Amino acid sequence: KRPWSRYQTLRSNLRRNVKIWLQKGSLPNRVKLAQFGKPGILLTDVVSFEHVSMRFNIQRETLSFRDVFVSFLRPTVRNARERDLWVLRDVSFSVVSGETLGIIGDNGTGKSTTLKLAARVVEPTSGSVVVRGRVGALLEVGVGFHPDLTGRENIFLSGAVIGLDRDTVRRSFDEIVAFSGIEAFIDTPVRHYSSGMLVRLGFSVATVLQPTVLLVDEVLSVGDQVFREKCLRRIAELQAMGTAILFVSHNLEEVRKICDRALWIDEGRIQAEGHPDDVVSAYLNHVDRQRGLHYVSLGDLESRGQRMTSGEVEITDFALFDEEGMARESFRFGGPLTARIDYRVIERVENLRFGVSIYTEDGIRVTTLDSPAYGDGLEAGIESSVYCRLEALILQPGKFDVTVAVSDPTSPVYRPYDHHHRAYSLRISPAPDIPEGLVSLPNRWEGMGIEA
Repeated sequence: KRPWSRYQTLRSNLRRNVKIWLQKGSLPNRVKLAQFGKPGILLTDVVSFEHVSMRFNIQRETLSFRDVFVSFLRPTVRNARERDLWVLRDVSFSVVSGETLGIIGDNGTGKSTTLKLAARVVEPTSGSVVVRGRVGALLEVGVGFHPDLTGRENIFLSGAVIGLDRDTVRRSFDEIVAFSGIEAFIDTPVRHYSSGMLVRLGFSVATVLQPTVLLVDEVLSVGDQVFREKCLRRIAELQAMGTAILFVSHNLEEVRKICDRALWIDEGRIQAEGHPDDVVSAYLNHVDRQRGLHYVSLGDLESRGQRMTSGEVEITDFALFDEEGMARESFRFGGPLTARIDYRVIERVENLRFGVSIYTEDGIRVTTLDSPAYGDGLEAGIESSVYCRLEALILQPGKFDVTVAVSDPTSPVYRPYDHHHRAYSLRISPAPDIPEGLVSLPNRWEGMGIEA
């Protein structure tokens, strides 16, 4: 009975994961190979959480020696000074070979605890956690390294902890050191390493030793840009080799790019699971609702985007005009453009600023045009228009998305009164002799007898 039940679970997980990918029209190559029986990755669960809950006992205040002594004599006093903190509640998910699962959420919601459970650092209060194969873990900066040992000694120590013999680690030693880029400090005790050096060594050990499961908990944010890019390339190699990856990060764009699937955990429970784009959007909606903002659909989400509003000021209309004052979406390269934003003040505001952003179809922001801040106060009921004029459109021919917003310029974080995200279209028609690139900047060349 149990083997048959196990088979049904694996088949269900396979169907669910493939369905998620197919809904977005992009099934990863490594899954296509396995799906159609070609040489590829065998889709079997390597990480499985079944109804996992995790409780920590939190002491309300620091106890003196007398308090500790009294608490042992009087259990009711001890219980009054303690409380239970449920970090995870009834969490269930699985990860198959070659799959990368992103885990997102606010601080203190159970993301790191999930990785610690997968790394077998802690045991769940209830439920079961099954991890198959060798685990490479990057949970915190410097975790797993003994501060008094050198980098060289810690490499062999880390290999021994995950069950590798000395000869196996020795064969990979040169590659680990070369990838980390800290050859000059490999015989220095790691207590003298910077946080970036610890991340370099930790990531190198965790990935070069070819783990079955890789756990990454936000530590890549410590490294420099060059090493981060190197790490992302290495993660792509591990994905192609069939390594399952659990990736915790507050960098939501990295989650979108790296992960095949994502979880959003809040207050210890899974709030959303599915394609990274959908899960990240659900999480951002939640964050903005906490800030008093509300999302409203603007038609087809793929082409029209979303509207985010706090309600004090409303953008009632937006239009683009050519040099003759005609409203249109298509413009010639190098020609003028005027953007008009119509707005209405719903509640009195002291300050506001308007903005227009232009994006490529792939979501790359090309530019943002902000108005000066207006700070003399606007009363409820005012209806008016503002204009942004461009003397020459130097965008390359193609289709672009336009975002329009009015916001509070005094807020320390971006706080829009009304924000229409990628809700409008702009097309630039082809023209002869246009240089390559997103924009064509005005320029002048001089010297060596050349002036152009």
